[in-house]
Amino acid sequence: MKMWDKGIEVNRLIEEFTSGRDREVDLKLAGYDILGSLAHVKMLAGIGLLNEHELSSLVNELKNIYYKVQKGEFVIEKDVEDVHSQLEIMLTRALGETGKKVHTARSRNDQVLLDLKLYSRDRIKEIVLETGKLFDTLISLSNRYKDVLMPGYTHMQIAMPSSFGLWFGAYAECLAEDMILLESAYKITDQNPLGSAAGFGSSFPVDRDLTTRLLGFGNMHVNAVNAQMNRGKMEKIVAFALGSVGSTLSRLATDICTWSGQNFGFFTLPDEFTTGSSIMPHKKNPDAVELIRAKGNKLQSLTSEIALIGSNLPSGYHRDFQLIKESYFPAFDILFEIIPVTKLVIANLRVNPGIINDELYRNLFSVEEVNRLVMQGYAFRDAYKAVAGKIADGSFTPGKLSVHTHEGSMGNLCNHLIEKKMDDIMNKFDFSKVEKAFESLLE
Repeated sequence: MKMWDKGIEVNRLIEEFTSGRDREVDLKLAGYDILGSLAHVKMLAGIGLLNEHELSSLVNELKNIYYKVQKGEFVIEKDVEDVHSQLEIMLTRALGETGKKVHTARSRNDQVLLDLKLYSRDRIKEIVLETGKLFDTLISLSNRYKDVLMPGYTHMQIAMPSSFGLWFGAYAECLAEDMILLESAYKITDQNPLGSAAGFGSSFPVDRDLTTRLLGFGNMHVNAVNAQMNRGKMEKIVAFALGSVGSTLSRLATDICTWSGQNFGFFTLPDEFTTGSSIMPHKKNPDAVELIRAKGNKLQSLTSEIALIGSNLPSGYHRDFQLIKESYFPAFDILFEIIPVTKLVIANLRVNPGIINDELYRNLFSVEEVNRLVMQGYAFRDAYKAVAGKIADGSFTPGKLSVHTHEGSMGNLCNHLIEKKMDDIMNKFDFSKVEKAFESLLE
């Protein structure tokens, strides 16, 4: 059964090619399609297109189907095109003519866009909350190791003294910045497209304010054409935000792989967090961390993929957009998988508190010596040349004292400011509004 069926039999190969993986992928949207339909039928009753009996019947049956989804009993039957068609079939079987009225004043275009909005909004919430847990772990470790020095590198060459506290805190603040992008992506998803129909509005007097409130949206896509133009654009923006978190985790994973190697030894991974070699009995490979790096990098490619799919499309709906779902949905799963693993790895790193004493790092404090001379009255460039000369002739004897007092340095981490930055962003997410709206729909 197809919602657009006009009695013409479509070529089987064309039909299968056109449907693609829609039936499989659309299962993720089933619950959201029902929630959107609950809001829609209440709106239809509000404008007089459904009577009280019809509304009651539709609401009760939609709830019954919703609970089937929750129990994993919802399926898209063979030869049914997508989740929207399956829902209408089930309503019509149960309610007859009343079931057929559910599609009044809407199109599959605004229906699927609504489902994607509701799905994305929920998944962003999951990512935000999980990222917050990783942030807390990093801040806690930063505070714990604030006084433990570690070598700093630039160009992969020994540079200046750093600290483990500074390193952990850097990634915490990086996540706070990623959260700004997630908050922006959430705002883009948190706009109601329902009522835009096929992308040109409806001659029915639909109440878009009502469905916006019923679904807990913070805003509305006002212009009907723009609502449909948001298809692909929304996914690209969300993918960029997810990719930004992925980039942070990938870079963190690279640091762990590098600094835990025998050539550096800044910290070690517990044996149970590593794998072995089939022929080298001494090997302890950081495979899990390498996979965090790879999956984080993979997430960053999604933005380009979505952009290319929609790069030369005019306004309005096009079937091209269907392909986006196949890559877009798994991106949330990938990120939701690697954040807890990263948190577990980070929490169990074993810091080497004496690494700074290795003779390899004797020149690490050269800048401190330059600064000491400047404080005694030397011009900076003269002090620089004097210390450089001692390093060159082997007479440099470093002191191993590094006093940093400014905000954000290893002597004054100011983690409370980073925590405030994160708290301010987190407080901008109004997750409770959505939860209350859905609870009300399902009462």
